[in-house]
Amino acid sequence: MSSLTRADAQLRAQTIAVTAYQVELDLTRGDQSDHPTFGSRSAVSFTATPGASTFLDLRAREVHSIDLNGTPIDPATVTDGRVTLTDLAPQNTVVVEATMAYSNDGQGLHRALDPADGLAYVYGHLFLDAAPTVFACFDQPDLKAPYSLTVTAPPEWTVLGNGAAVHTGDGRWELATTKPLATYFVTVCAGPYASVTDEHDGIPLGIHARASLAEHLREQAPEMLQVTRDAFDYYHQLFGIRYPFGSYHQVFVPEFNAGAMENPGCVTFRDAMIHRGAATDDERLGRANTICHEMAHMWFGDLVTMQWWDDLWLNESFAEYMAHRTLSAVTGSDDAWVDATVSRKAWGYAAERAPSTHPVAGSPAPDADTALQNFDGISYAKGAAVLRQLIAHLGDDAFVAGVTAYLSDHAYGNAALADFLGAMEAASGRSLTGWAEGWLTTAGLDTIAAEQADDSVRLTRTRPPGSAADRPHTLDVAGWSDGAQVLALPAVLTSDEATLPVAGSEPAALLIPNAGDLTWATVQLSAESLAALPAELAQVSEAQHRAVVWVALTDGLAHASVDPRLVVDTFAATWPGEDHPSILSRTGFLLTARVLGEYLADRHVPAARTAVAGAARARLDSAEPGSSQALGAARVLAATADPELLRRWADGEELPQGLAGDADFRWLVLRSLAVAGEVTVPELESAREADNSVQGNLGALTARAALPDEASKAWAWEQLVGDGRSNHERNALAGGFWLGRHADLLRQYVARFHRDVPALESRVGQDALARVATIAYPRTVVEEATVAATDERLAAGDLSPAVGRALIDQQSVLREVLASRKAFA
Repeated sequence: MSSLTRADAQLRAQTIAVTAYQVELDLTRGDQSDHPTFGSRSAVSFTATPGASTFLDLRAREVHSIDLNGTPIDPATVTDGRVTLTDLAPQNTVVVEATMAYSNDGQGLHRALDPADGLAYVYGHLFLDAAPTVFACFDQPDLKAPYSLTVTAPPEWTVLGNGAAVHTGDGRWELATTKPLATYFVTVCAGPYASVTDEHDGIPLGIHARASLAEHLREQAPEMLQVTRDAFDYYHQLFGIRYPFGSYHQVFVPEFNAGAMENPGCVTFRDAMIHRGAATDDERLGRANTICHEMAHMWFGDLVTMQWWDDLWLNESFAEYMAHRTLSAVTGSDDAWVDATVSRKAWGYAAERAPSTHPVAGSPAPDADTALQNFDGISYAKGAAVLRQLIAHLGDDAFVAGVTAYLSDHAYGNAALADFLGAMEAASGRSLTGWAEGWLTTAGLDTIAAEQADDSVRLTRTRPPGSAADRPHTLDVAGWSDGAQVLALPAVLTSDEATLPVAGSEPAALLIPNAGDLTWATVQLSAESLAALPAELAQVSEAQHRAVVWVALTDGLAHASVDPRLVVDTFAATWPGEDHPSILSRTGFLLTARVLGEYLADRHVPAARTAVAGAARARLDSAEPGSSQALGAARVLAATADPELLRRWADGEELPQGLAGDADFRWLVLRSLAVAGEVTVPELESAREADNSVQGNLGALTARAALPDEASKAWAWEQLVGDGRSNHERNALAGGFWLGRHADLLRQYVARFHRDVPALESRVGQDALARVATIAYPRTVVEEATVAATDERLAAGDLSPAVGRALIDQQSVLREVLASRKAFA
């Protein structure tokens, strides 16, 4: 199907205005076949330029009838997902009746079976251009309209959607007419969901999940509802604009591609966020952050929607920033900002290093498929950091006033970059033309470094090669020696160099530019600071400063300026005393997945693995039993310990407190045993039967794909690229396939990846395909031949935007690893 172009969207928006949708969905038929279907009837009312023509979007399994203003249109004329509508009247109604196909790739109306009880669940994920697979529509973000939905479902099901749902009997549900919505925000969630309901400030609240998760849902709902209540209060107080979409449901759905989706009144989440085993504090913080992020979208994206996808930052950057701000405000803790540093900003810096980097705002988006690729660390993490710089530039009062005016002026409509900047300039009385050019409409990031002399600190800003962007940075510099902070210097860097006086201060052993993580820049630690890390970092009491150092090390690995062995030494020296859950979690992943998994040469891995396992054992032994720190340490041990210990843990013996019977932890252990070839297929199948659940199925697929033998790899590859697997199952297989140092075994699959994964395009939507192509890329075959194979495949010029972007970016990461190995051989 052709992707909607911006030019076509602009022309259509000049021709018509949509006034109402009436959609009827019948979910009671066609669900017993190998290719289940549902019934769809849509009546779309719109005004138009008299006599003009336009097109309606429709991607159906079978079209039964199309009627425009009482005149039938031959269903056979539907071409490439479009229905041509001609000779339009000033007032029009087009009615379409069709049979639609459920999806199994997380897009459109997705249907999943829970193996725990055999029950089926349905949810709508119409982002980014999947709405026409559910109902006929004018599918673009600036043609917003009210929706009235009616859903017929099996009688034992619950139905939820954007409007409050009322069961009128015989499985029929009527949903209240919504405020004007963009097509990609419409959703229906239906199935035998378990529910916990509440009310706050006049807003009905609901939290829902699969029936097999009912007990865990009831246990965890009070915490999630408290976050929801606090966030509502904060947003209402901050903007003075009440939540505008009636009831507020949060539905945890199976096999969801993203973390969550901000459907007004009915937010959908990945149901792995309902923890069925032990969860660390940073996992609970991450869930709270996601709740606050999606709620922020009710204003940023839902109330005011971008005109076109090149301004998606008006949705995502604001939701990203507001989530961290809200959690910090309601908890009185900086943990949300520390987590943002080590998780979100590290992700964003990786996106900025990639060949596909792009500006925060105004990135070219000639069509919807291209725009989809820009939902990345630039639009989220960098955009949020840029907003922090804007606040530093204008002041928080001006920022809040400008945002409030922007939301009020464009409520229930659409806006673009110029609208936001105009509101900010009016609120602050300052021009933002130069500031926006440097921070919003130009890609790239500066490098910030600091060196200390006897009586000053020299702070430098290095721009990317060839860049003329002049970005002012509001930041700080911290200095530490033997556990004491000896420097705390605020700075505004408006040129390439600044000298900060520090008369009377002793030299710092560890000098950290941007220690408070206020700006967006690569932090380059001096050679002296790098050398001091193993001795000094553990004594730094400020978690935010430690987080900035770890991100600087991550960037240094990617730039081949930091020896991965230094990262191992720093981890071994600091991790036994680290207490911040987010730092523990992210650095544990950095060491186990990236340093041990990719960066280190094979000969350095055994000693490094021993060092990492030793640090994890020390942290486990010193942690309070059952604490978040203990769980984080146990997970790193599960990835690095010797097979004898892992075998005992897999058998339920000698487990750390709180992990007995934890099926998710057992799958981590079994995966490590699989990578080492220390478990058999029958043993994995027995474990799957003992954990007959969605998570158990995925854990078994990952572990079996990780087995280092020819037969297991052949089976896993066929499952990955063949028919019948869902989006999450493909991701689970891809996540296990390349694990371990098995290049000789896996080398033959490099060519097969470049042939077979792009071919999935005919069966898998672009959103899901982008994820599987990223996860399945053969990064652990760290050879120039892998790079060359990707070059050859890219040169063919026939890849979809999703696969092309994934290959380009993953090849770039592989090049970083190759450069590091060469630099520190």
